[in-house]
Amino acid sequence: MLYEHEEMIPGDPSARDTWRIFRIMAEFVEGFDSLAHLGAAVTVFGSARTPRCDPYYHKARVLGAMLARRNFAIITGGGPGIMEAANSGAKDAGGVSVGLNISLPNEQNANPYQTISLNHHYFFVRKTMFVKYSHAIVCFPGGYGTLDECFEALTLIQTMKTDPRPLVLIGSDYWGGLAAWLETTLAGRYKTIHPTDLNIFRITDDPAEACAIIVEAERSRCWHPPSRGFSGFNQARQISPEGTRFGVPPRVNPEKIDQPVLPVEGNGDAVRPPPVSPSARPQFKKPFGPPRGAARRGKKR
Repeated sequence: MLYEHEEMIPGDPSARDTWRIFRIMAEFVEGFDSLAHLGAAVTVFGSARTPRCDPYYHKARVLGAMLARRNFAIITGGGPGIMEAANSGAKDAGGVSVGLNISLPNEQNANPYQTISLNHHYFFVRKTMFVKYSHAIVCFPGGYGTLDECFEALTLIQTMKTDPRPLVLIGSDYWGGLAAWLETTLAGRYKTIHPTDLNIFRITDDPAEACAIIVEAERSRCWHPPSRGFSGFNQARQISPEGTRFGVPPRVNPEKIDQPVLPVEGNGDAVRPPPVSPSARPQFKKPFGPPRGAARRGKKR
C-alpha cells in the first residue's frame, strides 16, 4: 500500500519521505489501537536462537505461565527461541500472549503461540510498544538485539524518561560478567554512570524470584521510592501519551569555556579554537531570498 505509493514517486526524496511519515503513523496507530486495553503486561526479551532443549527456554516458558496466572499479559518479539517459550507459557496458562513481529531481510518465523500478533517494519515503533505497554521487563540471554533492548530500557529508566519498573535479568552466568564490568569500569574507573544506577536492574536464576519481584512491584506500582523533592505535578515529569515523560527542553550553557590548544597538525602549527563569547548562541541559517524589505528599498519612487 504505502510502500507501493513510495515506489511510484520518481526521484523526489521529499515526496518519498512524506509517504514514509504516513507509513510510520500507520504502524503507531495500529500498535496503539491493538494494545490500548492490554492491562498489566511484562515484556520478555531474549535470543531467537535458544533451542527448545535449553534450560533457559524452559525457564522462559515457566515464567510466562507464572505471570499469566497472575493476570499479566506477556509481550515478546514474536519469534522463536526465548520469545516462543514465553509466549507458549502464557498461552498455555490461559493468558494473553502478544507478539510484536518485525520484517527482516532474513525471514523471521513467527511462533504460533500469539493471541495478539502485530507486524512491524520499524524497530523504533516496535520498541515504543515494548516499553509503553509493559509494567516490567525481563531479559534472558540473547544477542545484539537483546542487549540493545535491555540498554534502551535501562536508559529510559535511568533518565526518568519513563516510569521506574522492574528490570530483571535471568541468568547470573550470562549477565554476571556484564554487571561486573558496569560496576568496575563504568561506575568505578570512568565514572560514566552513578553507582546507584546499578540498582535499576536485578539478576536472578530463578523464574519464581523474578515473578515475585514483578508481583510485589505491581502492588505498589513503584520500583524505587520517589526521590526527595519529586513532584508528580511537575509538568516536565508528566507522562506523555507516547509513554515517556515530557521533560525540559535543553538550553545552551552561556558559560565561557577556555579550551586547551588543539594538537599540532601536519604543518607544525598549533590550532587554537576561537574564543567563546559568554553571549554565544547557536547560529541559524538565514532563509533563502533577499532580506526582508529589500524589494521595498530598491523600488524606484
